Amino acid sequence: MMMIKNKCISVSYSDLNFVIIVVEAAAVLLSLCVVPISAAAAKQELKLRFGRNGEFKILQVADMHYADGKTTPCQDVLPSQVHGCSDLNTTAFLHRMISAEKPHLIVFTGDNIYGFDATDAAKSLNTAFAPAIASNIPWVAVLGNHDQESTLSREGIMKHIVTLKNSLSQVNPLGADVIDGFGNYDLEIGGVKGTGFENKSVLNLYFLDSGDYSTVPSIPGYGWIKPSQQFWFERSSAKHRREYMSKPEAQKGPAPGLAYFHIPLPEFASFDSTNFTGVRQEGISSASVNSGFFTTMVAAGDVKAVFTGHDHINDFCGELTGIQLCYAGGFGYHAYGKAGWKRRARVVEATLEKTEKGSWGAVKSIKTWKRLDDGHLTAVDGQVLWSKKSSGNRRKKQIRVA
Repeated sequence: MMMIKNKCISVSYSDLNFVIIVVEAAAVLLSLCVVPISAAAAKQELKLRFGRNGEFKILQVADMHYADGKTTPCQDVLPSQVHGCSDLNTTAFLHRMISAEKPHLIVFTGDNIYGFDATDAAKSLNTAFAPAIASNIPWVAVLGNHDQESTLSREGIMKHIVTLKNSLSQVNPLGADVIDGFGNYDLEIGGVKGTGFENKSVLNLYFLDSGDYSTVPSIPGYGWIKPSQQFWFERSSAKHRREYMSKPEAQKGPAPGLAYFHIPLPEFASFDSTNFTGVRQEGISSASVNSGFFTTMVAAGDVKAVFTGHDHINDFCGELTGIQLCYAGGFGYHAYGKAGWKRRARVVEATLEKTEKGSWGAVKSIKTWKRLDDGHLTAVDGQVLWSKKSSGNRRKKQIRVA
């Protein structure tokens, strides 16, 4: 049995289910192998880069569940908070987070709007993302399982998102004519301007559409990352690895990567209270089959952390086979939550190392913390996710955050 948002579903891992996955993979591989990569896809312009202080900060916002603004009530808040609580509380929280953290990039990881309660999907999207747009900070978004339940399809949602100011989102990658979902793309983060790494991507970000619900009758529950998407990821990872390990400033290993999508992988269920940082207050609502994307990432060797949403009252990070699996925790006030448990957001900061010549070089470490929507935007659960010097060290390292 597994829990799908308060509904128990009986899951049978029959041979038929795995045959479906294998056949699907074979068909996709055959079709993708003949797709040419365009010149634009072969060399992406570096639109983002590390700052002069050698840092790059990402704000993750999960599950805003925005609907119709002031008329949309809050869910699961304390009785004293009910009166006057609406989507506008979500907007205010986003403004505060942007002002406090001043990120270089904002990432929205799905269920950006709650389609069933959004009268006009485009209007709700515009309002939900308004603080990011007004900030003039680059931002991106992927889809959850609720975004398309209003007046736009999943494709329509992504096509709208890419038109908005400062959005670096893409409907799908150039050159991949056959790929499942909408909102699969990657971004390269360049080194500091004026250094030997200014034309290299020292940090790679992968964004994927984890789907909404299974379309295979014999497989119940949520969607998953399909073979076509995994094949695209493998090709992208290999390209980044080749470029990073080539002259100039050829490196011995791949640049670190981070992956963002909505629905957690089945491997998120691998942890208990002894081996993660944060809290687990509900079941892991992953797909009922394992499509193997975690193994694909392990084999690629560059992804150091995965960031998801979907399960609003989980906010932990746990390390498995060299990859940190992290929830952000629920952000939006129209999303289900837990009365008295603060809405929150996750921040990730990558820091560069100094070269022998005193210039900024490759990524040295990646750390994270969360901020709560309280009077002080309290920072909690600071930890180092990955460190270049101790990448083989499995011990959990805590950090202090202001």
